[in-house]
Amino acid sequence: MRIWKRALPLPAVLLPLWALAGPVNVNTADAATLSDELQGIGLSKARAIVEYREKHGPFKSADDLSLVKGIGERTVELNRSDILVGPDKKK
Repeated sequence: MRIWKRALPLPAVLLPLWALAGPVNVNTADAATLSDELQGIGLSKARAIVEYREKHGPFKSADDLSLVKGIGERTVELNRSDILVGPDKKK
């Protein structure tokens, strides 16, 4: 029985860090935050998201992210539950 008491905390330690990521507003987040919070989005793609947003205005839906060069539908689906598209608070 002792081995089970020691093994129970193990899954918590082994959880991938991305599992702890929370939702991110793609209309207000900076490139570093987008890169940290979204799976398959590195800093380069995150910068492309910010540039697209600045040029074309705020995203209206998660699907709009696929309009950004380098962001495909698969990446959007992978992150759908973590993508928020609230209003751009800078305006």
